[in-house]
Amino acid sequence: MKANTAISREDVFQKLPIPTALRVMVVPAIASQLIVLIYNMADTFYVGQTDNPYMVASTSLILPVFNITLCLAGLAGVGGGALISRLLGQGQTDEARRAGTFSLYLGALIAAIFAVGMGLFMGPILNLLGAGENTYTYARQYALCVIVLGGIPTVLSNVQANLIRSIGRSKEAGAGIILGGLLNIALDPLFMFVLMPDGLEVLGAGIATCLSNCVACLFFLIVLLRMGKGSIITFNPKVGLPRKESMIAVFAVGVPSAITSFLFDMDYVVIDKLMVSYGDLALAAVGIVLKVERFPLNVGIGICQGMLPLVAYNCAARNKQRMEDTIRLARTLGLVIAGISVVLYELFAVQFTRLFISDTQTLEMAAQFLRIRVLATPLMFLSFFTVYLFQSFGKGRISLFLGVTRWLVFNIPMLFLLNTLFGMYGIVWSQAIADILTVALSFFIYYRHRPRF
Repeated sequence: MKANTAISREDVFQKLPIPTALRVMVVPAIASQLIVLIYNMADTFYVGQTDNPYMVASTSLILPVFNITLCLAGLAGVGGGALISRLLGQGQTDEARRAGTFSLYLGALIAAIFAVGMGLFMGPILNLLGAGENTYTYARQYALCVIVLGGIPTVLSNVQANLIRSIGRSKEAGAGIILGGLLNIALDPLFMFVLMPDGLEVLGAGIATCLSNCVACLFFLIVLLRMGKGSIITFNPKVGLPRKESMIAVFAVGVPSAITSFLFDMDYVVIDKLMVSYGDLALAAVGIVLKVERFPLNVGIGICQGMLPLVAYNCAARNKQRMEDTIRLARTLGLVIAGISVVLYELFAVQFTRLFISDTQTLEMAAQFLRIRVLATPLMFLSFFTVYLFQSFGKGRISLFLGVTRWLVFNIPMLFLLNTLFGMYGIVWSQAIADILTVALSFFIYYRHRPRF
């Protein structure tokens, strides 16, 4: 079993042709990203069947906070995963094992702290998010299930997925996420419309999401146990602590990853906060759009997740040609998918939004929003693609600079500026305009600071 695992890792990172290696790593990552998106959207879809825009708005309000749990997973999972791939590229197998164990326990600790904090300060947080008289109770029910009770399994399952992917086992990493997502899709209607009474549909959706994440976490634990004691990824504390520089390296990439993801979600919070002033229907419409637009973006994230271990390994192994070929192919694939999504959303915006709500006024508004927002999709892919590259290089400071600049210098100020100048539609246009500036900066930084060997 150990020998097969070693050969498989060597094949993926060193021997397979670039298109094949990228396919092996990327396809499971894309599939898991789409399933994650679908099960997040499943809640909105099923809640939308109630034709209650306040229920839809409440789940939209909690989405950014739920995504913060994934940011925390990125701190340990992305930071630890990128380091493990680089250590394997340098032939430091034992240190990679210690870094993996450290990352697992780090993820569990920060998830517990966040869940307790959300439970203690639920009221002020919901008020900050813009929950009003019509949405507060629903939002509280949903947050209690998916963040307070479900936070630890959500974070831990995502950390394990990232770490397992970092050693070339993208198939197992994707399988666990897909399992949790499919289970959530199946449990949503059961809890919402069968087990729970009328008026508690949002609570039912939250319970279904919590249970599905618990099952996904259990799946990954079983995968780790089946890998055996010699696995690179293990919960066994007897492997010891990694070197100080390795722990610093986890945070050097993980913290920028978490901050960048957090600012991404803060952007959504600001959008919701600004859109509240235009009424609950506008809030429900933009909430639907922010979910629908994530399809091509999550595919792009899957490409980046699959690419990261390959680039990190070959960068550390100083295999310049294989690294650059991987980057070039992944970037092209992401842009092609982003371009196709623009065309499809422009043509079928009404049909896509009708999947989530049938209220005519909300539907028309959401379709208009979607046609505008989707124009930014290729730019958004290029923006976070560059951030992932610098994470794979181990250059956390540069990835942090790009992420912070994107959100705090370009995106969020642009939201306030265009809202002031053009109102509701200015909010929707802000992403495309801000990302033009972001991509220009990203290209400049990449060509100045990419590895020169």
